[in-house]
Amino acid sequence: MQVEMALLRQVAQRLMAGTARHGSLQNEGISAWADPSAFDQLIQEACKRYSVDPALVKGVIAAESGFNPMAESVAGAKGLMQLTDATASSLGVEDAFDPAQNIDAGVRFLRQLLDRFQDEAMALAAYNAGPGAVEQYGGLPPYLETQLYVPRVLSYRNEFSVPETWEA
Repeated sequence: MQVEMALLRQVAQRLMAGTARHGSLQNEGISAWADPSAFDQLIQEACKRYSVDPALVKGVIAAESGFNPMAESVAGAKGLMQLTDATASSLGVEDAFDPAQNIDAGVRFLRQLLDRFQDEAMALAAYNAGPGAVEQYGGLPPYLETQLYVPRVLSYRNEFSVPETWEA
């Protein structure tokens, strides 16, 4: 497993070096080299564990990293679900570039936001801008990135939706 992770990191770094940015993916879409289905099992397991729609999680991953497990934003968010160091640490993540740890923590964090805001769009806004921003503005913060992020994730979610495959 460690050898596979090292190889994955080398390939990802060579192919995507410097191209991944938080909220702004290469070609505004899924990374050319990434195969979203490569992470299906990890996504399904975490989504079942935390009762979250896998298509929504895939939408978040598409918007956050383009399915590049080695993505790192200029702000330092890391991995598939672009976890900040603070969020990763609070969720017990030791290696934010490890897809299993990143997906589990990202889905768990998304579940916490869904429970807290009781609204999918507000949970997504909080995932992007932070829960404090959503609370401060009493809804969608007036940040262009966040205002574009929420519909982008929901659009990706629709592309990934296969209702008969999701069981809570």
